[in-house]
Amino acid sequence: MDWIGQGERLMAEKQIESTDPSREADLGRVALWLDVEDIRWLATQCACDDSTSEAEHERCGRIRFRANAALHKAGLK
Repeated sequence: MDWIGQGERLMAEKQIESTDPSREADLGRVALWLDVEDIRWLATQCACDDSTSEAEHERCGRIRFRANAALHKAGLK
């Protein structure tokens, strides 16, 4: 199962909670405000191929998962 599938399964099992800005900052994350269409595009993009490293595959999956989660949380998906 890929990152997106795992994330969707976990989101279905857990109630989504509000984002805690302090916790996100502690994790080294920053807010990124994008236009909805840009987030939809980002959620579907993956340029990984057979030569892409496992670390890059995982990064791509995390980014797509977070883009999909943002759409879901906003009630747009």
